[in-house]
Amino acid sequence: MIEKVLADLLAALDIVILERLDVTGTFRVIGTRPAWVAHFVSESDASDQCVRPAESFPFLSNFLEEAEGKWARKHAIPSRSGAWSEVTSAGEEYHFEATAVSTHDNDLLLIQRLGSEYLEWHTILQKARERNLQHRRETVEHVQTEARLGGMLDESEKIRDDLLSILNQLSLATVMTDVDGTVTFLSDAAQHLLDSGTTEVAGRSWYESCPFSKSERLALRTMANRAASERSKVQVHLSTTAHRRYAIDIDVQDDPRNPQRKIFFLYDTTEIHDLRRLLKEQGQFFDLVGQSGSMHKVFERVREVAGVDATVLIAGETGTGKELVARAIHASSPRAQHPFIAVNCAGLTESLLGSQLFGHKRGAFTGATEDHRGFFEAAQGGTIFLDEIGDMPMTTQANLLRVLQEKEITRLGESKPRRVDARILAATNQRLSEQVTAGKFRADLLYRIRVARIDLPPLRTRREDIPLLVTLFLGQAALTSGKTVEQVSTDAMQRLLRYSWPGNVRELKSAIDFAVIHCPGNVIRVSDLPPELLSGDDPLPTDLSTLADERDRVLAALEKTEGNRAAAARLLGVSRATLYRRLTSLNIPAEP
Repeated sequence: MIEKVLADLLAALDIVILERLDVTGTFRVIGTRPAWVAHFVSESDASDQCVRPAESFPFLSNFLEEAEGKWARKHAIPSRSGAWSEVTSAGEEYHFEATAVSTHDNDLLLIQRLGSEYLEWHTILQKARERNLQHRRETVEHVQTEARLGGMLDESEKIRDDLLSILNQLSLATVMTDVDGTVTFLSDAAQHLLDSGTTEVAGRSWYESCPFSKSERLALRTMANRAASERSKVQVHLSTTAHRRYAIDIDVQDDPRNPQRKIFFLYDTTEIHDLRRLLKEQGQFFDLVGQSGSMHKVFERVREVAGVDATVLIAGETGTGKELVARAIHASSPRAQHPFIAVNCAGLTESLLGSQLFGHKRGAFTGATEDHRGFFEAAQGGTIFLDEIGDMPMTTQANLLRVLQEKEITRLGESKPRRVDARILAATNQRLSEQVTAGKFRADLLYRIRVARIDLPPLRTRREDIPLLVTLFLGQAALTSGKTVEQVSTDAMQRLLRYSWPGNVRELKSAIDFAVIHCPGNVIRVSDLPPELLSGDDPLPTDLSTLADERDRVLAALEKTEGNRAAAARLLGVSRATLYRRLTSLNIPAEP
């Protein structure tokens, strides 16, 4: 029973298992190799089961050197490479992650294809199992093959034990159920997390045996009954007998062999929740984060304007968090229980913006097939946030001024005004006084919208907030990527602190997301950062097309990145594996 469960789970994870044969980097494929392996293995290797992963995947060179040390010591803790990408000769891109483990007397390398189709790999494993069952039937029918098949059975049992060990070393908390919801499998990680043993849970309904609250179990049941494309993670909490409280995100998936059976993947997010609480206590005001004096002034200004019903103008560069300030004002105001509606004035044409803000009557213009309620009516009793108000057309500005003065709007195609009650918050990254001088913005409207003002500082003027923001973004990236990148190296943090951040906090978040994706371990290094950060405040040029010779382009990229191969690959717009192949073909040393 357990062998079938493990085979099915490996099919879903799309993993090829390689057994190390010697220290020269030669491995033997255990079981049937996935179809995608042929794209990365030479024809000479394809004729047998032996492969050299370092030659097929240059990315693994350094990782395998580290793994050799763990294998030599029979280190029990698995080592992961982090995700990387490869491109086939046909231009198809694959994503992988490798894990080095020791099980029994074997040294194993697991290469998992991320985001692959589960059904193909499952079919291959299912066929292998059917052949194994056929061998067992032949044992009964042909006594003369008993010895040979007995050896095969022993090997099968050894593989089953290896698979169980592999699954547990992956530290993936997994609960599998039958069609009626009965628990059929509980991984070691799940037993530890749920504080339950297999004998206590196996054979019982997951709904009755899971130590969650009734409302959380109902939420899980509802999510399991939804179509796979409509599901999302369910957050639950539990307390163990050791008085340890966990926050857990549960992902419900269908069993690839039978959608009526379910697989529950449990992710411990306790540290992330603790981090969020710490941020809230030390430097977070709603979704605004900062410990600098300038940010504390912003927090204080938000508290001051939240209690009054005046119009507020929020000014600041792109990416400084103007909408977050608007949401904080709304959330801490008496209007918090009513709608908050954000409108980007730069993203709509003049006619469409007027219709969206004030609504229209059926037949008011071509395509107006029914009456439409505008944003001001939809925000009744709440707050409407007008982002990039400096780009609002002059005609719409006049209509907005009437709303501020009369507290009423008139739908397009109607003559009767309608009373509205919505607080207006506005934001801009422009100098509206200069826009008034240039005749692009109404002076009377400017005076009405800037009754209260909040100026957001750019990130380069509050660099002391960068470590706190980085910690927050690392936690968010862990949730979205599933990778446990825990910290930033000293050198990488210095790069983050020196960079000018023209895109402000939004650019910083993008840089951390980039680094987490490219980080092979659990610490972000300088080489994992985006190319524009690798030269401090001087962003790297991204266009080397002026150089006609390919060798010159590669050498120029290496010079710009000071020999950093990963950064050079990103600068050239190719994968790291492709760059290494080009280095070999151009007789350029693969290492600095």
